[in-house]
Amino acid sequence: MDFNDTPEEAVFRQAVRSFISEELPERFKGMGNPLIVGGDMRARFEQMKEWRKKLADRGWIAPAWPEEYGGAGLSTMQQFIMNEEMAESRAPQVGGMGVSMIGPTLIIHGEDEQKEEHLARILSGEVVWCQGFSEPESGSDLASLQMKAVRDGDDFVINGQKIWTSGAQYAHWMFLLARTDPDAPKHKGISYFMVDMKSPGVTVKPLVNMAGSAMFNEVFFDNVRVPAKNLVGEENRGWYIGTTTLDFERSSIGSAVGMRMQVENLIKFAIEHRSDGQSTLENNPNLRYELSERLMETQVAKMLSYRVVSMQAKGLVPNYEASMTKLFSSELSQRIARTGVRMAGLYGQLTVDSEWAPSRGRFAASYVQTIGSTIAGGTSEIQRGIIATRGLGLPKN
Repeated sequence: MDFNDTPEEAVFRQAVRSFISEELPERFKGMGNPLIVGGDMRARFEQMKEWRKKLADRGWIAPAWPEEYGGAGLSTMQQFIMNEEMAESRAPQVGGMGVSMIGPTLIIHGEDEQKEEHLARILSGEVVWCQGFSEPESGSDLASLQMKAVRDGDDFVINGQKIWTSGAQYAHWMFLLARTDPDAPKHKGISYFMVDMKSPGVTVKPLVNMAGSAMFNEVFFDNVRVPAKNLVGEENRGWYIGTTTLDFERSSIGSAVGMRMQVENLIKFAIEHRSDGQSTLENNPNLRYELSERLMETQVAKMLSYRVVSMQAKGLVPNYEASMTKLFSSELSQRIARTGVRMAGLYGQLTVDSEWAPSRGRFAASYVQTIGSTIAGGTSEIQRGIIATRGLGLPKN
């Protein structure tokens, strides 16, 4: 692993830094991703238009997409550098699932008419997408999904339910997997569809989590008619299409940088917050060791990210290595949150609606928000299984 930029990469890194310094609107500087801090997401999308346009002019909304589709055609390492610099500057992210998932799928498997209809609107932000994969009884074992799609003339009629659907209440379209051949082996009877969320029979019910936000949703489909032209790829080949991604940059460098910044904020609080004439750090000398450990762990997360992108830059596809990164990062996010709550004492349990809450209630909010981090994106148990069998060569049973 070479930690040094090549001369070309160094030039590109400086170009990204200069762009952020000159073009990032003042209201976003130091803010991070504004879409995860609550409030009206549609209003935030409106606020992002200026920043989005500046990125789009360079092809940086979807940097890994080919230039012919509005991307920048960046190499794996260039995209990594861009993501790292954006994270270091806390510049807000744009694109969402349209850029990272359905767009790449259409580029590879979509018909020309589908690309023409959807790709430009994804890049412009005109259309917001959500993902319809998980079901109440099909999460980790996604191939067991039961949503049905039955051909009826020029349409498919879809019935069933999706759950844990991020942002469905704001989305214009959903890409989903549904079973089109109930008699086929479970991986071979699934098809991939694009569904207009305004279609009759689609009902969205937000799910409020313990942090008080409603990012997830249940989505019900009652005889929803989907034009056959919205089938992506071949019928009954949706499972394999659904695993497609053009953007193989899965290093999670933004997560590693973000966690380091969280720990740095905790250190700053411990030094500056005073009680009985002493700082929190002076009142609790052992806290110094805990904060040091958290900070070192964020560097471990960063090294795991570097390992993944180094493999990708050599044309390799990370497997268990990506699982190691995800597992370590998601569990570290929980440890950082616990450190924050312990550091603030009983006051750390107070939420933003209390005038006594330190740091505007961030400690309590972070604690409850990170509880689900070891479930989302593949549970820790699944990641450990992948590491054990594919990384260590241990038997499955």
